[in-house]
Amino acid sequence: MPFCVGCGMQMADAARFCPGCGRPNTGAPAGAPSMASGYTSSEPLDYEVFGDNLQVARLKMKPGQEIYAEAGKMVYKTPSVSWETRMSGNSIGEKIWGALKRKVMGESLFLTYFRSSGTGEVGFAGDYPGRIQVFNLEAGRSILVQRDSFVCAQSTVQLNIAFTKKLGAGFFGGEGFILEKLTGPGTAFIHAGGDHLEFTLGQGEMLQVDTGCIVAFEESVSYDIQFVGGIKTAIFGGEGLFLATLTGPGKVIIQSMTLEKLRRQFVSPTSGGDERSGLGAITNLLGSED
Repeated sequence: MPFCVGCGMQMADAARFCPGCGRPNTGAPAGAPSMASGYTSSEPLDYEVFGDNLQVARLKMKPGQEIYAEAGKMVYKTPSVSWETRMSGNSIGEKIWGALKRKVMGESLFLTYFRSSGTGEVGFAGDYPGRIQVFNLEAGRSILVQRDSFVCAQSTVQLNIAFTKKLGAGFFGGEGFILEKLTGPGTAFIHAGGDHLEFTLGQGEMLQVDTGCIVAFEESVSYDIQFVGGIKTAIFGGEGLFLATLTGPGKVIIQSMTLEKLRRQFVSPTSGGDERSGLGAITNLLGSED
């Protein structure tokens, strides 16, 4: 059975269009050569992540190779790499729908496509101190990542929107209702704050995480929220009212610094206490006369 060259989804031989992204079924099997000479879609991307907490992804591109990136994430490129900002999709409707989905995900309306006419290099980085995570995705494999974290990916990787499956997780989980979904085949890069920790959870194994600190997790991992134990802990613990709960099996990546925490360090406190504490949350909910 062939795989879609756009999103990597497996299709029936008789299917005229991909059920995932709507691209026409060319009948080419996974890994078939693209029209660009010197490059096949099955070739792995040659890259290096350089630096520590202000990392740059250095992508070494072959002739005819194409990647796409979030607008504004490029740091440098060689002259052999051309770029073009455009909306993805074949029809006007697909372009508009794709732009709306990216806006909901916290990304820009447009994506920038980079194509190399020879051997070239292009570099990408995040917008604030943190680290870059790289996912080498097989055909049909997906990873869920926090919104506004996408940096760049091979053109064979599909970037889509994903929703949290539980209402409570969307309201109180720190990630909101919206997540980003990256589906292979291909290599994708995301950026998140601080340093990163990776966990591989077994069947039924749980991990409780500070809300907003989740970077990415596999589709097999369940995501929910739990109220912290005890009223005193909730009000005076300084960790907020809820914890995000991740249940295996699957891989989980968390971050030590969120963008919200970083912002708070540059804002003068208006009260004596952590604004994320339960007391602060209650005060914010009730409002103030200031």
